[in-house]
Parts: sequence; structure tokens; C-alpha cells
Amino acid sequence: MKALTSDFIQKAEFALIVLLFTGCASFVSQSPAKNNPTETASAEIKPVSNVPPAEDFRQVTVVTGLENPWGMAWLPDGAILITERPGRLRIVRNGKLDPTPITGVPPVLAVSQGGLLDISLHPNFAKNRLIYLTYAHGTERANRTRVARATFDGKALKNLQVIFEVSQAKPGGQHFGSRMTWLPDNTMLVSIGDGGNPPIQLNGELIRKQAQNLKSHLGKIVRLNDDGTIPKDNPFVTNKNAEPAVWSYGHRNIQGLTFDPISQKVWASEHGSRGGDEINQIQPGKNYGWAVVTYSQEYTGGEISPERSRAGIVNPQVVWTPSIAPSGLSVYNGDKFPQYKGDLFSGGLVSQDVRHIDLDANGNIISQRSLNIGQRVRDVRQGADGFLYVLTDEQEGQLIRLEPSGSSAQN
Repeated sequence: MKALTSDFIQKAEFALIVLLFTGCASFVSQSPAKNNPTETASAEIKPVSNVPPAEDFRQVTVVTGLENPWGMAWLPDGAILITERPGRLRIVRNGKLDPTPITGVPPVLAVSQGGLLDISLHPNFAKNRLIYLTYAHGTERANRTRVARATFDGKALKNLQVIFEVSQAKPGGQHFGSRMTWLPDNTMLVSIGDGGNPPIQLNGELIRKQAQNLKSHLGKIVRLNDDGTIPKDNPFVTNKNAEPAVWSYGHRNIQGLTFDPISQKVWASEHGSRGGDEINQIQPGKNYGWAVVTYSQEYTGGEISPERSRAGIVNPQVVWTPSIAPSGLSVYNGDKFPQYKGDLFSGGLVSQDVRHIDLDANGNIISQRSLNIGQRVRDVRQGADGFLYVLTDEQEGQLIRLEPSGSSAQN
């Protein structure tokens, strides 16, 4: 009876979350600490209705019929690999979706937010043919995020091996994180969610408290070598009271993570709880506050913490309250939109749009614009051709290409 009651509570809580997210009709955007991500500053609050539309883009639907697509990566020949959360890896060649999925994908836990999640190519893929996947593994009562790598021969994954898994198993199907990005030294960053919302517990306390526990991978960004071993210069590698893979901590659920090779900055977009979504500049060894410093509110009402800022904790660059539910994140450095080089593009699941976030030369937020997609946006990436691409998180999901329109079109 105890286990049955726990399952009922988790399902009821998930239903409440869905109701709260889908019921958000007016959104608020905040931009605290514009000049210094660690500086304490009062937030300027503006309704999202005042965010102007991005009218210099046109949408071209490339592919339809994707089931809850989650991540995408470009092969050297221009083909696109796309993960579907139920556990399939698809390939788009010459603008057409191959009806036969790629074989060799590991079994996944496809429940709630879990399943086959992100995909990334090794920086030297042309030589080593290595592809990396993140996914949920285990059962509904005991699961964790895994990272696996395999070689790709054009039709199948071969020699798949798990190179990393979260240190603790968790119950439920929430908050797997799972975005990946590469640094110039060929080490990789992987976001790991905090494990879920109340009433989910671990070791007798709310599981979200693991985000402040350096001995846990939950609520962290981890940094790994390309074979899953730990880099010797990780910030906590000599700390006996910390997991050596930890690169930053105090995160709730990062589902957008990208490295800008021009500015050398790492950016992350993070889901809040009933508001408090964030965009952060990520620095090694830093604490990003969850859940002791946050703009978020409990789904059941009331504050999670009265603190919005604290010495030693990095302030977000952007806060959205209530949630837009930020997803994939990309820094644009292509030539199709030269006026937007260095700017951020963030997907929104609840807001069903792509946010163009204008940055100055120092990485400070200048303004935002909203490009309406009209579907849940799961990922935003710059393609090999310089255009922006969007995945929509639907049962009949789409791959959409964003092209210049009007005066923004380049000859």
C-alpha cells in the first residue's frame, strides 16, 4: 500500500505540473545582474507580451512524422541524426526522413521525461566515427542518466559502451538533464537533472537537495574525457568530499547547453519550478543556487526559498517567471544571419517559440525577441549549412529550418 500511495502521489503531482504549465497565459521576463553574472542586482521585470516578435525569419518544414524528437547532430555529408524519446535514432538525408531507424541503440527507459535524449558527434568524428548518446536507464523505481558512445557506419551503431552513469539511482520519470557540449580540449560537458520535484525523496530528504551535495551527480554539470574518464584538472578532482566529475552545481534541470567557440563561454538554459527558468553563463567550480537561492515557486504554492541572491552563488543572466520551459540552446556563428553572430537562440516548450537573445560583445543581455513556432520547441541548433533548425516535441514532431526573410535575406 505504501508503494501504491507513492506512485499515486507522483502521478498526481505530474498532472498538477502539466496543469500549471499549460495554464500560464502571461509570462514575465527578468534580466538580473546584466554586467556581472556574480553581481547582486535587482531584476527589471517586463511582461513577455512586450517582447517584440522576430519577423525577419521564415519557417520551412523539412521533415514531419517524428515522435517526440529530442536532439540532433549533423554528419559531415550533411545528413542529420535525430533522437526520438521513445528510443529510436533516425536519419534525414537530402531533406527526407529514412523510414528505417538506425540500429544498435541501447534500451532506454521511455517514461514521462525519460527516454533517448541527446546526441553529439565527437569533434574528430570524421576520423573516429564516434557518436555519443544520453538516455534514461533503469526502471520507474530506480533509474539514472547514462552516457554511451558507439561507432557509426552509416546504417548502425557498433561497439556501444556506457562511459558514464549518474552515481545514484532515483525514482520517477523526472529531471534527467542530458544535454551535451564539447570544449576545445575535446572534453565534454553533460547536464544532469536534480532528480525531480517534491514529494520525490532520496535518503529521507527531498531529492532536489542533491543539487547542493558535491558527493552526488544530481543537479550538476559533469565534465568528462571522451572515453568517460575524469579530467585531471576538474575543479573538485582533489576534493575528497566531492565527485570528481562535477564541473558546476546547484542546477535544477538543464536542457539547453552550448559552448561558444568565439567568446569561449559556456551557456545553459535551465528549467525552474513554476517560474524561475534561467539562462546562465557556466563557470567551473561555481554554485548556481538551486534550491537554496531561486526565483522559483513551489508547484503547490509558496516559496521554495526567500533568497534571490547570495554571496558565492552565481546570479542568472535571464530569469523567466512564469516558465517558458526553456529547452535546446544554441549560439549562432553562421553566415546566413551575420547580424546575429554571437547571439543566443533558446527553445521554449510552454511558450512554443524560439527566443532570440541579443548579446553585446561582453556577453551581456541586450534584448529578447520571440519567434512563434506554435508547437513545443525541444531543440534549436545551427545546422552545417548556417541555417537554424528547430525540433518540435510532439507526437507528430517536425524538423523546421529557419531562414532569413525580407530585408534579412542574404544574396
